[in-house]
Amino acid sequence: MKNIHRKSNKEAWDNRELGASEEHVRKASPEREKTLDERLGLRTISIRLQKSLIDTLKSLAQEDGVGYQPYIRQVLTRHAKKASSEKRENFQHERHLPVKR
Repeated sequence: MKNIHRKSNKEAWDNRELGASEEHVRKASPEREKTLDERLGLRTISIRLQKSLIDTLKSLAQEDGVGYQPYIRQVLTRHAKKASSEKRENFQHERHLPVKR
């Protein structure tokens, strides 16, 4: 019976029936933010982006049900992982090619 209750809670979270109410949101204290940033390995940066790009990213983030800053972090992480993987593959491929003279 517990599994049924747990499953319905998970579905409620996924469907945003739970956890999406702004009345239960509060800003973390500066100390808590610092601790979270340290534990997650996050660092605040400043970057200038076109307003239209920010608007597009906010819209895409909203469609995914996340804030635009975590969305940007996800996009950058995916891109960096893909680019890094491609560079490694290219390096491996180049090492196996015969040397041109």
